[in-house]
Amino acid sequence: MHPKKPRRRAIQTARLHAPGDLRLEPLPEPQAGAGDLVIRVLACGTCGTDVKILHYGHANITLPRVMGHEVAGEIIEVGAGVDAWSVGDRVQVIAAIPDGECFQCRRGFQTVCEHLESIGYHYDGGFAEFMRVPAKVLAVDGVNRIPEHVTAAEAAVTEPLACVLNGQELADVHEGDAVVVVGAGPIGCLHVRLARARGAAQVVLIDVNPSRLELASRVQPDTLIDGSTTDPIAAVLDLTGGRGADVVITAAASKPAQEQALAMAMPRGRVSLFGGLPKDDPIIHSDSNLIHYRELAVVGAYGSAPRHNREALELIASGQVPVADLLTNRLPLDRVADAIQIVERGEGIKVVIEPNPAG
Repeated sequence: MHPKKPRRRAIQTARLHAPGDLRLEPLPEPQAGAGDLVIRVLACGTCGTDVKILHYGHANITLPRVMGHEVAGEIIEVGAGVDAWSVGDRVQVIAAIPDGECFQCRRGFQTVCEHLESIGYHYDGGFAEFMRVPAKVLAVDGVNRIPEHVTAAEAAVTEPLACVLNGQELADVHEGDAVVVVGAGPIGCLHVRLARARGAAQVVLIDVNPSRLELASRVQPDTLIDGSTTDPIAAVLDLTGGRGADVVITAAASKPAQEQALAMAMPRGRVSLFGGLPKDDPIIHSDSNLIHYRELAVVGAYGSAPRHNREALELIASGQVPVADLLTNRLPLDRVADAIQIVERGEGIKVVIEPNPAG
């Protein structure tokens, strides 16, 4: 039998009741049903999606809901029927939960599962002292063991890196490529690091915010371009001998970035529309002749499958994608609103909440 942690006090959470109404409030400590786990949350990353959810809610969220989906923690309770995990194991948990059985999942396309659910959307998330990991997560191999030498805060970067990994797989980033990343936020920084790990020969990072570009310089792209003072298309063409880039990744929710990306790509190049646009203003003006005559491939990407999380954690653990220096802000749970504001203002790279700082 698995040892069970006795019921204690109510736990502290950050729970969204309505757009703009995020409350620190106590909730009953979660319990593990059959097939579940309960973890002590050690680290939960914040991201631009959290900013959007706080301000506008989300179609897939049933409120009130505990936010937070970039989760790492320590198991404190194991539900009946779970044999692969034990109390005390440190784990990273997927955010997007495919059902594993629908038409798209059977084709191997779990990122576009027809019944996709998510931590922090359909289930209470990691902005809490403790979190229940639903049996559905375990059923799709969505829990990953954190190696001893990896901190929980580093492991919390696994989920966004998994999304980046999915994006670069779809765009086929490989050895020898010239890669342009537009957007110097946390996702852009991870794209730079992963492109380098995948063997890119030249990596360029572009942003229109000079302070954010300076902050992101730690990821050491070959070239930084300030799009507020330099024509980014001309600069990319100049850096690539007039050919353009093999891959252009728009890691920003920016219409100009998406529109300019086509002009930066060389013939037979790949363009990844990674940063989503506002749902009430998603239409861009694009030169379809660039796609036609250059034979460009334009792909979308936004999420990750369980295997991407597993592979992303391995990339972090092996040092192929370092993330410790990207952890610019580590805050306690009662400062979650401050953390989201830091993300919104672009003043940090990875901003992590530590409800129970350890590991």
